[in-house]
Amino acid sequence: MLAALASIDTWIFDLDNTLYPASCDLFGLIDQRMTDYVARVTGLDHDAAYAQQKRYFHEHGTTLSGMMADHGVDPHDFLADVHAIEMDVLREDRLLIDAIARLPGRKLVFTNGDEPYARRVLARLGLSESFEAIHDIHAMAYQPKPHADAYASMLANLRVTPETALFAEDMARNLRPAKALGLTTLWVDNGSEQVGVHDGEGFIDYRTADLGHWLESILEEK
Repeated sequence: MLAALASIDTWIFDLDNTLYPASCDLFGLIDQRMTDYVARVTGLDHDAAYAQQKRYFHEHGTTLSGMMADHGVDPHDFLADVHAIEMDVLREDRLLIDAIARLPGRKLVFTNGDEPYARRVLARLGLSESFEAIHDIHAMAYQPKPHADAYASMLANLRVTPETALFAEDMARNLRPAKALGLTTLWVDNGSEQVGVHDGEGFIDYRTADLGHWLESILEEK
């Protein structure tokens, strides 16, 4: 293990665009269904619904949170609808599977999605048995990353000590609250981030374009 990470005993991973490449564009399928859902509920045309969906994402953290706040939608209905997609674009990455298995300590998933969807993704990726627990949007009481309450609920519910935990995430903005709480942060910079980010901002400890190769590299370090 890389000496600087020898104290890490809990490895926390975001799900979408982190445990699989953003180039798969699985979230693009979900994005389309979210636009359709927003259009049905609001009566907006497709373009206006898409714009509203993105406003909700930027202002509330997720489209779901905005729809709950403004339209009182049932989160279970919303999530079941937008996650009703095929997952043919996902493939197993043996390097990643093996590297996660070799990590010392606990392995957890921390996602703004819900657990049923997360388990479908993990099964498709060959990671069904790789993680001890999933902290999802329901467990966050619908306060998604990057809201501080999302991290507080994850740390409390999963009994995580921040100083000995690492969090890997493709959305750099979601790393800032983790770093503030004392977690080591890894930005999976694979093209999914929608705004410019600079390592010098101080909340990114490590950066990689390929999670599997990065994990393999730290496991081989002396």
